[in-house]
Amino acid sequence: MYGVDHFGMGLGGFGMILVWIVPLVLLVLLFRRYSGGRDERREKTALEILEARYARGEIEREEYQKRRADLEG
Repeated sequence: MYGVDHFGMGLGGFGMILVWIVPLVLLVLLFRRYSGGRDERREKTALEILEARYARGEIEREEYQKRRADLEG
């Protein structure tokens, strides 16, 4: 009477929540990994790095202009 057919009933509602939540969480994680955030992982170009250094005050205006001219060709 209380055989294999009632295996999940010991956990009650919590067991059913796990049955639905765990696969949904895995699907969301897979979706986020393979579809989003590619722009964030993109490496910065040399010009973007140069502009950031100039904006932070690490290099002077003359050096910025000289290096920018070198990068632009």
